[in-house]
Amino acid sequence: MNDSYNEHIRQPITDTLLNNFMPYAMSVIISRAIPEIDGFKPAHRKLLYTMYRMKLLNSPRAKSADVVGQTMALNPHGDQTIYETMVRLTRGNAALIHPWIDSKGNFGKVYSRDMQYAAARYTEVRLDPSASLILDGLEKDAVDFIDNYSGTMKEPVLLPAAFPTILVNANQGIAVGMASNICSFNLKEVCLTTAAYINNRKHDLLETMPAPDFSTAGELTYVKEQMRKIYETGRGTFKLRGKCRIDKKANLIEIYEIPYNTTVEAIIDDISAQSRKGKFREIIDVRDETDLNGLKITVSYKKNTDVKMLMLKLFDLTSLETSFSCNFNILVSGRPKTMGIYEILDHWISWRQDCVRREANFDRQKKEEKLHLLKALELILLDIDKAISLIRLTKTESEVIPNLMSNFGIDKVQAEFVAEIKLRHLNREYILRRIDEIAELEAEIYELKSLADSTRKINSLISTQLRDIAKDYGRERLTVLIEPEEVPVLKEEDLIDDYNIRLFLTEEGYFKKMALTSLRGNFELKLKEGDRIVQEIETTNKAEIIFVTDKAQVYKIFAHDIEDHKPSFIGDYTPNLLELDEGETVVVMYATDSEFTGQMLFVFEDRRAVRVDVSAYETKNRRRKIVSAYSDHAPLVGAAYVGVDENPEFGVINNQGKLLIFSSSQVTYKSTRTARGSFIMSGSKLDKTITNFLNSAELSQLEDQDYYKVKKLPGSGRYIRDKAFEDKQISLENL
Repeated sequence: MNDSYNEHIRQPITDTLLNNFMPYAMSVIISRAIPEIDGFKPAHRKLLYTMYRMKLLNSPRAKSADVVGQTMALNPHGDQTIYETMVRLTRGNAALIHPWIDSKGNFGKVYSRDMQYAAARYTEVRLDPSASLILDGLEKDAVDFIDNYSGTMKEPVLLPAAFPTILVNANQGIAVGMASNICSFNLKEVCLTTAAYINNRKHDLLETMPAPDFSTAGELTYVKEQMRKIYETGRGTFKLRGKCRIDKKANLIEIYEIPYNTTVEAIIDDISAQSRKGKFREIIDVRDETDLNGLKITVSYKKNTDVKMLMLKLFDLTSLETSFSCNFNILVSGRPKTMGIYEILDHWISWRQDCVRREANFDRQKKEEKLHLLKALELILLDIDKAISLIRLTKTESEVIPNLMSNFGIDKVQAEFVAEIKLRHLNREYILRRIDEIAELEAEIYELKSLADSTRKINSLISTQLRDIAKDYGRERLTVLIEPEEVPVLKEEDLIDDYNIRLFLTEEGYFKKMALTSLRGNFELKLKEGDRIVQEIETTNKAEIIFVTDKAQVYKIFAHDIEDHKPSFIGDYTPNLLELDEGETVVVMYATDSEFTGQMLFVFEDRRAVRVDVSAYETKNRRRKIVSAYSDHAPLVGAAYVGVDENPEFGVINNQGKLLIFSSSQVTYKSTRTARGSFIMSGSKLDKTITNFLNSAELSQLEDQDYYKVKKLPGSGRYIRDKAFEDKQISLENL
């Protein structure tokens, strides 16, 4: 039995996808997420049509809960979902640049993530007067109607919008395997542009509709070619920025407009997160002070702050500046299609032409029916007495219509109309007045027929309607366009906090970075037991630190990439910090603030030494590791950094205990970083190796330094006197 059951339900995965997944995917695409050419998704359309049926256009408001309840006759997805759809369409929420619902009560705000809208039982709504622009024509067969989900009533497939609402209000949706993200444009600009495009298909849309417009205002960085690409393909991105004002007396920055695709809370969270990372040390506090007067984020900063630099950091590090990605994916004849604005307008104009044509035919048909009835009155006017006598002398009611038809040569519909005329209207004056309408009706019918048959006249009518809409409902754009040149560019180094630091390198390979402020007062610099500091450098947090190792490699890291250490911390272990090769150790470090100047001095075991420009380690792509950083012909004994215009002295000790002191300028300079250099120490075969290198700090512990100096290299050196390092921190054992 189990085998039979399993055999019954087993099927190829392709069949499962085709029969189960694909219908679901198409349902989401067509019936939920992607808007159609009228500018609405099904949920929006069902809600607005319900409000139209409830006669909420130019009427008192109704409770939102009542509207939601009645909308469920068309939309079975639940009351909360319907209410959320309503919230987005309201003037109170401000999500749309041209809202369709006039609201009363708390509907939240599109720019706030945490501001919750009130429950449906507390709020009230009605259709905005401008909603007539998208609903007029429903009673005139402008669009098709279909059965609702239960088959109990009809609903429109599309709304007969009189202007391209698909472009006026922002629309976002995520379906299965595709998405749509349509930005909003200014209603006045859209209408005038569409009218111009109808009259001239070569019209440059950017001239009359330069860029999107958003309900949250802000600024848009306008790149004409970038925008042209969006208009032509329906895809592309542009940058949106918030607006701020600075109160220098109070040390405040007030943010009063933000990008459409972010929220107040997101910006505050970004500022807080970056402050924890040390990016906003100059900010004291950030507050949400949004009230009935509108949006406001207040940022308090420290005195003597470079406010312009702080503003640049706010734009760069927070969502006060965002990118809007366009994806104009629209359903056309039931199929999703990504289109540029030119193509969208082509489809909308074609669709709107059909709406106007259907309305004209509907009006013509009604007038023809009326004309047909008035023609009967015209015939009866020839002999009113005969008509009255005929009706009066007819024996039965059922014979009235046939008698009128046969005696006056009219059809049944006309006879019914004549028979229903009130007795008081059977006078010559009334009938003549009605007959006078015939000529007017015939002229109107002719005009409507001409309109329906002429695409040129339809286009002219649509253009006139669009210009009237622009005049009646248009307003100036909210989002200000700014040129890229007006947007200051923040360099990466501007984001780095610049303060003085001190770097420490220990004998066992531990590295410490400490702010000078943390070194004030009494403190104990903790080291690992038996370890000692071998190098100490003072620099800034913007410096790049160069580590030279004993494997002929150089490692580079920026000081700001390393967290500040406390005196009680023993430091980062350089093999882990730099990811050194196995057995590799750091020989020396140095730091450069900007330019790679100065030289590196290398001393090798085979008695050679060489000077190489530090610029050899400068890389454009910020490599962290440089191999073959110096010659590996012999083991490295020691290395040191020599600054520009400096000539420090160093010392070397050979395997026979001879010490030689020399100045850096005496060492051979080579332009190639892997050069072997020249001998600095002479001697017999027994004196063939250098075992120790003394830097300037270590030499300072030595007495009678002149005894070991030479005027010219190579030199043989001299044996170290017994008391040369007496009572000093350094000793031969240390060497």
